[in-house]
Amino acid sequence: MQIRDIMTKDVELVNPGTTLKEAARKMRDADTGFLPVGENDRLVGTVTDRDITVRCVAEGADPNSAAVRDAMTDELVFVFDDQDSSEAAQLMSERSVRRLPVLNRDKRLVGVVSLGDVAARGRDEDVVGLTHGDIAKAPPNG
Repeated sequence: MQIRDIMTKDVELVNPGTTLKEAARKMRDADTGFLPVGENDRLVGTVTDRDITVRCVAEGADPNSAAVRDAMTDELVFVFDDQDSSEAAQLMSERSVRRLPVLNRDKRLVGVVSLGDVAARGRDEDVVGLTHGDIAKAPPNG
């Protein structure tokens, strides 16, 4: 099954200059712990609720003035919408992440795929089981 068939298409994108407080509100309102970070219509990173908490707030940063760029992961890990869902599961396992931005072949953000999407709608239960087990053993970072 292709990723475009199981991904979440309604995606909140946040600018790297957005305050952590505003990013946290976007997460709350969207009921998610993950936001792709974009600038000039291009993906430049990702930020999670854990990134905000551990990288910034726990270190004393003020969420009212600290920016998403201070907490985000700028190493781009993503999948293309025409890839197979088993490839997303494999990448999640290798990188110990639970969510991946989804790009089209023009490298424009078109969605997000989560481990839950792969588990609920994907067809390869063995891959999902291994991925979940691998991620559960690794320290959370996404």
